[in-house]
Amino acid sequence: MPAVSKGDGMRGLAVFISDIRNCKSKEAEIKRINKELANIRSKFKGDKALDGYSKKKYVCKLLFIFLLGHDIDFGHMEAVNLLSSNKYTEKQIGYLFISVLVNSNSELIRLINNAIKNDLSSRNPTFMCLALHCIANVGSREMAEAFASEIPRILVAGDTMDSVKQSAALCLLRLYKTSPDLVLMGEWTSRVVHLLNDQHMGVVTAAISLITCLSQKNPDEFKTCVSLAVSRLSRIVSSASTDLQDYTYYFVPAPWLSCKLLRLLQCYPPPEDGAVKGRLVECLETILNKAQEPPKSKKVQHSNAKNAILFEAISLIIHYDSEPNLLVRACNQLGQFLQHRETNLRYLALESMCTLASSEFSHEAVKTHIETVINALKTERDVSVRQRAADLLYAMCDRSNAKQIVAEMLSYLETADYSIREEMVLKVAILAEKYAVDYSWYVDTILNLIRIAGDYVSEEVWYRVIQIVINRDDVQGYAAKTVFEALQAPACHENMVKVGGYILGEFGNLIAGDPRSSPLVQFNLLHSKFHLCSVPTRALLLSAYIKFINLFPETKATIQEVLRCDSQIRNSDVELQQRAVEYLKLSSIASTDVLATVLEEMPPFPERESSILAKLKKKKGPGAVSVTELEDSKRESGELNGAGERGPDPSVMAASNASTPSPSADLLGIRSAAPVSNAPASAGSLLVDVFSEAGPAASSGAVNDDGFLRDLEQAPETSDPLLVEGSGDSDSAPPSEDPAPPLSEAEELLNKFVCKNNGVLFENQLLQIGIKSEYRQNLGRMYLFYGNKTSVQFASFTTTVSCPGELQSHILGIGYQNTQKLLML
Repeated sequence: MPAVSKGDGMRGLAVFISDIRNCKSKEAEIKRINKELANIRSKFKGDKALDGYSKKKYVCKLLFIFLLGHDIDFGHMEAVNLLSSNKYTEKQIGYLFISVLVNSNSELIRLINNAIKNDLSSRNPTFMCLALHCIANVGSREMAEAFASEIPRILVAGDTMDSVKQSAALCLLRLYKTSPDLVLMGEWTSRVVHLLNDQHMGVVTAAISLITCLSQKNPDEFKTCVSLAVSRLSRIVSSASTDLQDYTYYFVPAPWLSCKLLRLLQCYPPPEDGAVKGRLVECLETILNKAQEPPKSKKVQHSNAKNAILFEAISLIIHYDSEPNLLVRACNQLGQFLQHRETNLRYLALESMCTLASSEFSHEAVKTHIETVINALKTERDVSVRQRAADLLYAMCDRSNAKQIVAEMLSYLETADYSIREEMVLKVAILAEKYAVDYSWYVDTILNLIRIAGDYVSEEVWYRVIQIVINRDDVQGYAAKTVFEALQAPACHENMVKVGGYILGEFGNLIAGDPRSSPLVQFNLLHSKFHLCSVPTRALLLSAYIKFINLFPETKATIQEVLRCDSQIRNSDVELQQRAVEYLKLSSIASTDVLATVLEEMPPFPERESSILAKLKKKKGPGAVSVTELEDSKRESGELNGAGERGPDPSVMAASNASTPSPSADLLGIRSAAPVSNAPASAGSLLVDVFSEAGPAASSGAVNDDGFLRDLEQAPETSDPLLVEGSGDSDSAPPSEDPAPPLSEAEELLNKFVCKNNGVLFENQLLQIGIKSEYRQNLGRMYLFYGNKTSVQFASFTTTVSCPGELQSHILGIGYQNTQKLLML
């Protein structure tokens, strides 16, 4: 509330506030408020000649009632009338009421805008400031449309007072944040930038907030601000505390302006001008030197101001990442804060060092503080500081200290706060994989991770360990042995059972020679965990059991007995029941050769980015940001695992064994039941993987519907186009190794759709037509795919669908996508 002067007492307002404070109950307060509202309403309605003082008093009472939490639905017009008063106190109360109670969609906005225009053109600095404050507080789009072009003119006008310039800059900033499309600087850009040279520090402080926001959206338009900002920063840094007395805060000259200047410079790369860059480096060195000087005051405000400038300077040094000397000095300065008694400083130091660790110039300097960071992880009381310590350990990790850091993080994980355990698990899993020279260490680490924090081990983690074990022959035996030993613990986490079931089902034969891990012992160990697991894990174990029958025929009778029991083949869960019945039947009727084919080992997974890393990148915060930067820098230097150690690419191996299909080959890949190879689609087999439903080992080069269309769009133009018609001439087509199928074969192609949804519908030496359909209840969807069997591109290729009248009424729609047709039935 505005201060009440002695000569302008508003005694009625003071009495009302006193009455409200003296109320003994909520009911008494509401009764007093209702009485006052009735009195104010009668005054506004009955007395048409109410003077300005009375309006101001009653509007103040309404404002106070609103601040107590009660709704106000009248008095707005009286507040607008106060805006036309020539008295400051009345105009102030009117603007205050409007700023607090008037909605941006109010019908009074037009009247308010007219009053504001009058005040802005009055050249009275007090009235102009009140109007600018109101515009900034309301900040509606209507006000932006009305004043966005007027405020820049006031800001750069030579006769505008400094206090008005400050208000204009901050008002324009508010409008730009709410309606950036309406605030167009245009011709005012250079003049706004030159406000950085203004003599009044308050104007510079307000203007730099505006320029920083504008530079983030339009950096090229405001790039001239860099040299001016460096010049102003140099003057502040080199000045004594007595030079800027009005803007010196506890012996620190203009700390807020210094921080804003440093933040503005972070919007741009290092200056290209050598003189400007040298001056900026001198400023940063001076700031680092001042941080080492003894404090001029013992008060906390002095240290806070100094440290604020220091941390902004370090952020700028990190942003430039081009001055090794400054980066190392910044790291050493932050290292001193790691053991500071102030918790906030330790937190900020750890946070900044996380970013420093991603720089090639300062990474080694950060590593020298590893023991201090580990100690902080163990002893800090504040969980947020411990989390930053964990982030820094993750960021500073490389091959030389990976085992030490992973061991410390595993040790801390046992007592870590529940809020950060999941993130810790992800980081340990990533580091173990990334820096594993010996993959047996990686397997041990992940199994320890599951043992210590199994509830926080996501599916991505144990999926990844299985992918790596399957892709690396040298670790499969060790993994089977280790997981077998881990499963022998009385209390075993379900994720451990999942990993054990998968690995023993695939590679249990590698440890079956030892009597202590014989096939029957492995099966009994897994089955002892069966009744304790959830349905998805039980389903995985049933798949492991059928794999055991293939690996160890001597266990067939025992496993069949388990599958035959009522708890399996009559299980209430349809997934478990179906697996048990199908696996039992498969093991009973299939020959050894068929079992070996159906249940062969999983092929290697295609190399791709770790899903664990992708999940961690989604997490916000400084740790996640530094993760991305660190990955990029280390990938460039070839430090990550797999950059030169990776095994043969399965898709390359498959491609080397695949032969080029002949023109009569099955372009749609749906004639045979054989699994689709990983060979990349050639020009003669664009549709090779259209209908496959590949499992986890599907090739990354498989062509889906979108890929097929994309290939067709990118096909090269030919100077000899081939026109395909119903009875077209095929002389220009290359000779085919296979003639067109005879009529009897074409009928067979059609008849097979009685019991199949996918297949080849028609084929000759030029064209192959495939169909894929799916049905749900009374609705169906059919795709027609056209494959070019020639070596040239089709031109003017069209398709037409003709339907009998009865069928036409049942078709919901027909869609075309290049040479692919979609029918909705």
